Amino acid sequence: MDKQNSTTRFSDRVEDYKRYRPGYPAAIVPFLEQHYGFSAAEYSIADIGAGTGISSRLFLDHGYRVIGVEPNQEMRQAAIADLQQFETFSIQDGTAEHTGLDDGSIDVLMAAQAFHWFDKAAVRKEFARILKPEGLVILIWNERLIQSRFEQAYDELILRYAIDYVQVQHRNIEYADIKMFFAPGLCVQHEFTNQQIFDFEGLKGRLLSSSYMPKVGHQAYAAMIADLEQLFEQYQESNTIQINYTTKIYIGRLR
Repeated sequence: MDKQNSTTRFSDRVEDYKRYRPGYPAAIVPFLEQHYGFSAAEYSIADIGAGTGISSRLFLDHGYRVIGVEPNQEMRQAAIADLQQFETFSIQDGTAEHTGLDDGSIDVLMAAQAFHWFDKAAVRKEFARILKPEGLVILIWNERLIQSRFEQAYDELILRYAIDYVQVQHRNIEYADIKMFFAPGLCVQHEFTNQQIFDFEGLKGRLLSSSYMPKVGHQAYAAMIADLEQLFEQYQESNTIQINYTTKIYIGRLR
């Protein structure tokens, strides 16, 4: 994946992204506090590839200080607008490979729905530089399930119309790849349930928030939306559709 393409491909999808992408289960933070000693009073968190701030909010809601790092200007502006009420939030221009953060300054590095875009070798070196000696790395993904008849049909629609879905989807990153990134340190995987409930406009926004789907003006756009309407009518209950996720988190140290 061309690096420039990976940092700009969401620029014209920011509104749909911030409105319709799933958040992360609130249960994650108490879990990390109980099992890994996280503390809002003591821990600084850097959200790498922070996007519109969806992942930052998870910790801001629990009182943590979060520094976002995001190369996409439109997404940074959206994060600033949406999270301006949090005095403990800041965001700066930077990439995962060149964050601009100080040496040994961060307790926890988080990358949510972003790690699959990174240059792994360069990022590991950068993460090791900016983490405190006992610092932790958390990688998070919302993995959309393909179990119900609707979920299977929705995934088939994506495959039918997507431009480069197979190449860029996060499922290309396997647990073995993640363990290799942490080596010789160890990482542990944990899972949480997550879901979204949409009317048709919400479902359309969720589809269009993905960078690999055709946009307005594309020759396949009208047919895609027509198929989505048909899909919604076939599977909706009380005029809503539910999308289910497994939220996977990988946590470990690089040393």
